[in-house]
Amino acid sequence: MTDPRTWLVTGASSGFGEAIARVALSRGDTVVGVARSAGHLSALAGTDSPGRFVPLVLDVLDAARFDVAERTVRDVVAEVGRLDVLVNDAGRTEIGALEETTEDELRSLFELHVFAPAALTRAVLPVFRARGGGTVVQMSSMAAQVTMAGFSVYCSTKAALELLTEALVDEVPGVRFVIVEPGVFRTGVFRTGAPVVSHELSAYRDTVGPSRQWLAGAGGTAPGDPARAAEAIWQVVTGDRAPLRLVLGPDAVEGIGARLDRRRAELAEWEELSRSTDLPGAATPAG
Repeated sequence: MTDPRTWLVTGASSGFGEAIARVALSRGDTVVGVARSAGHLSALAGTDSPGRFVPLVLDVLDAARFDVAERTVRDVVAEVGRLDVLVNDAGRTEIGALEETTEDELRSLFELHVFAPAALTRAVLPVFRARGGGTVVQMSSMAAQVTMAGFSVYCSTKAALELLTEALVDEVPGVRFVIVEPGVFRTGVFRTGAPVVSHELSAYRDTVGPSRQWLAGAGGTAPGDPARAAEAIWQVVTGDRAPLRLVLGPDAVEGIGARLDRRRAELAEWEELSRSTDLPGAATPAG
């Protein structure tokens, strides 16, 4: 029988983070759940898991600093005794054309979606290397692969996190990395007041306007079930094999599949020109 695992889950107060925490607790594991206030974690603290849920009050934006991330991981290991799984889930939705987006909005989203997960991932790697294994789950989005007008900044943060993680597979053998790419789920990220909405410019009414309208009504109509997504993530984390990218939801499967087809077709269309740029007689590098 496998020993109970310890999970460190950011964004544990709602959405995917809360759902993942609940699944892990239901299987007898220990969860250190991160949120900005203890009150946000009260629902998880009340679950039937005596001593196995540990609330951790932390603004994940602070953990974008290496010293804070390292101290956080060190304190978790000291208190709980081990760490097996890191889930970087904390995030938000943001809409606005790039020209509509302020510098503070741009930097803040990169801090939340890229720098904080990178810092926490960096902090757990020595722990995982020392114990000979561990799993990092990066909660990305189909938006890392499938773009939409008005989500240019959001998409770019998720894409950056994905490529960082893909490179880590080669850098840190023995550690499991799973990038989760959900479609549209009823997680609360679309509820009124949750997304950051940039100031609208009339020049983008025709391109970004439809996205703003879609976002306004997406909260109650999203087809994805966070509880079922959490079960799928738990299966991958605890199974013998895992994909690098776990796509969740029919909308994500279809959207990402179509995007890959378009990229392959474009590569083939321009292949002759692409291959024409080497020095005459130069050897083609391997890889």
